[in-house]
Amino acid sequence: MSKTNDDNKTNNLTKILFIIYMIALFWIIIFKFDIPFSNLGYMRSINLIPFSESLIINDKLNFREMIMNAVIFLPLGIYLEILFKKYSTGRKIFFVFLISFICEVSQFILGVGASDITDIINNMIGGIIGIAIYKVIVKIIKNDVKAQKIINVIATIGTIFMTLLLSVLFIYNL
Repeated sequence: MSKTNDDNKTNNLTKILFIIYMIALFWIIIFKFDIPFSNLGYMRSINLIPFSESLIINDKLNFREMIMNAVIFLPLGIYLEILFKKYSTGRKIFFVFLISFICEVSQFILGVGASDITDIINNMIGGIIGIAIYKVIVKIIKNDVKAQKIINVIATIGTIFMTLLLSVLFIYNL
């Protein structure tokens, strides 16, 4: 069965949105919206103990940061499920781990943040939830192409909103 022109356009849009997402993900995780990159090389730490002191603020566990780490990786799981249909779920989860690990190692190498095992765990939870969300959407809609189109519409709206927000941040920080 050959793909239609409409299917190719849908896949191309998904790939473009995925690339934009990955650029934004690395900028947010590694550079923390910093413009210009003034904090480069000033902070370097590593925490290998999950859910430890690095997440405790005022003697309370910082659930907000943990939730935000998971939320920012939700789209990664969704995109992996769409773009790498032939791969097993285990391979997709490994890819989420790999991207998260690269982000944390990059923070350490560049000295732009705390590298934390808890972040990797929460990022993986987000990616896994993203994979599950897409699988549920496909089961509800019962059509993989329609599900992908719906995700593309939502992702396009989100990408436009994110681009506008990042543009405002960029202009504000000039």
